[in-house]
Amino acid sequence: MSSRMKREAIVKCCMLAGCVAALLLLGRAARADAVVERNREAGTIMAAAKLPASVQARAFAALQTAVYDAANAISARYPAGDRKMGASPGASLEAAVAAANHATLQKIVPSQQASIDAAYQAALATIADGPAKSGGIAVGEKAATAILALCAQDGYDAPDVYRPSTTPGIYVPTSIPVAVQWPKRKPWLMTRPDQFRPGPPPPLTSELWARDYNEIKAIGGKTSSRRTAEQTEIARFWEARDPPLYYGIVQAVANLPGRDATQNARLYAAVAQAMDDAFIAVFDAKYAYSFWRPVTAIRNGDTDGNDATERDPAWAPFIETPMHPEYPCAHCIQAATVGTVLQAEIGAGPTPLLSTTSPTANGATHTWTKVDDFVQEVAVARIYDGVHYRNSTQVAIAMGKQIGALAVAKVLRRPR
Repeated sequence: MSSRMKREAIVKCCMLAGCVAALLLLGRAARADAVVERNREAGTIMAAAKLPASVQARAFAALQTAVYDAANAISARYPAGDRKMGASPGASLEAAVAAANHATLQKIVPSQQASIDAAYQAALATIADGPAKSGGIAVGEKAATAILALCAQDGYDAPDVYRPSTTPGIYVPTSIPVAVQWPKRKPWLMTRPDQFRPGPPPPLTSELWARDYNEIKAIGGKTSSRRTAEQTEIARFWEARDPPLYYGIVQAVANLPGRDATQNARLYAAVAQAMDDAFIAVFDAKYAYSFWRPVTAIRNGDTDGNDATERDPAWAPFIETPMHPEYPCAHCIQAATVGTVLQAEIGAGPTPLLSTTSPTANGATHTWTKVDDFVQEVAVARIYDGVHYRNSTQVAIAMGKQIGALAVAKVLRRPR
């Protein structure tokens, strides 16, 4: 065979391999879990709406709970729970998931109606017309209606009555902190918002306070020479805070072999409800203690009564400080909550390669082989970011594990 003929044979082989690969990809896409796919679409829609992370968590909790109720009404795989949907055998689960997403999102994110409708129509276009499809749509819409009615009474719309602390006539920053009404919201899993409220932050005269103060002052500053390049990359990665960052990790478990859509719907519902409750719990504690952020503490280090904390009048954090009190760490409670639910779902089996991609780190992807490694990375990232003290991250992780365990007991392990 001539060189030219060999080259042509190789090209044809590569073209054939490419076609086969494309067909395999299309086959996988066609078989993709509707729960996972719709969750990813919802993340894109909420990102376009630029909703705060806490508002997104509430939206995802409503969305994934409606999806689970709809899917389980069709498959009857798990106990019905408090919301009696009624059995709907023979209805299309894919249509039900699409309809639950559509009905929930158009209510919660009305600014993205066009994108919501487009995603819905694209999902329905893959399902054959007939009684199964129409039945599935009815189930999904019914589930969404029930959950939206529940959410309408959760206290989200409570008036913002935040009162800035000041002396009459003295200027204070005029931005209003976020989620001030969250401590008054009705949780999904907890009995009350302060169920897991921790003890207070460390006294300012303590060795623990001095340890945390000096650590973050050294490695969390914008111009720190002590923070390594790797630590800086981790800080940038976890500057992102929105729920889809965590759902990327959940997807690694959802994609394990042998899982079905209802099983994944239950997992996503457990994660979503726990994440929303984690925000309720952490904001309850934040506004109960109103502990100062590092940028405030370090610029006032001569006023805390601790000789081991030296003031730096020009210190600034590596990233912009979030607009709410410091203690405890919201990012850390979210990570521990998700990690606890995922570890329970994985059980004694091998942990899949966990991964997610961050929009604040130029689309970089991080991977972990252990759930706790991901949780601990989130914690140290917030120290490198210059926005949370080490003790705050540890307290938040302990809270998150308690809330995650509650989700496991009430959602994943609901008795028959």
